[in-house]
Amino acid sequence: MTLKSALRKFPDFPIKGIDFVDIMPLFMDPAVHKTLIDTLDLQIKEAWPDKPDVVVGLDARGFLFGPGLALRLGASFAAVRKKGKLPGPCVTAAYEKEYGTDLFQMQSDAIKEGQKVLVVDDIIATGNVPHRNA
Repeated sequence: MTLKSALRKFPDFPIKGIDFVDIMPLFMDPAVHKTLIDTLDLQIKEAWPDKPDVVVGLDARGFLFGPGLALRLGASFAAVRKKGKLPGPCVTAAYEKEYGTDLFQMQSDAIKEGQKVLVVDDIIATGNVPHRNA
């Protein structure tokens, strides 16, 4: 309940029909932030018999959760950014969101074959799984 009460809701943002849930207040109070990380850590440990090798954080709010969780889990962290934001060789994936299509990129050496990967973002507004082509 502490976490849920810290969230703010903004209807019709960024466009009409989208009910935006603002997670930024979770980071304003260190006690709430710790509760968030503890809760996510517990959920991950219950869901994964073996810990993930890599935590992937999606641009941009996945960057808020990913590095701390990776550190807590003893895993590496890999950033997935909007196209054109990362240097070096990258892999690209298209995805659909409720108000359009976009492209993500990750450095091609961020995940090695056979590694277990946990993907972290903030909230999926529609509950739909994004479509990805790698």
